[in-house]
Amino acid sequence: MRSGIFLLLLGASISMQAASAGDNLVIPGHVPTAETQMLPKRGISMDAVLNKFGEPDNRFGPVGEPPITEWVYGSFRVYFEYQTVLHSIDLNTIIMPKQ
Repeated sequence: MRSGIFLLLLGASISMQAASAGDNLVIPGHVPTAETQMLPKRGISMDAVLNKFGEPDNRFGPVGEPPITEWVYGSFRVYFEYQTVLHSIDLNTIIMPKQ
């Protein structure tokens, strides 16, 4: 009985050490930066984006079903589904492949 508990505790200790060692996640095409840019959060409205970030440099869409619209700001892009932010991309963190 004691040896079973000992082995259980030993196994738990080893697995916790391995989990706490941590690995760095490397995402191809992404460059971590010290400064983070404030981007529109998922779920906010087009009106809220306009109020906070102003008029975009360009607007594209809507395209498809559901309709997806893209707004281009200087260093980021915002994608909307209907009138709601679906995703925002910081262009400063993307590595473009060499051609």
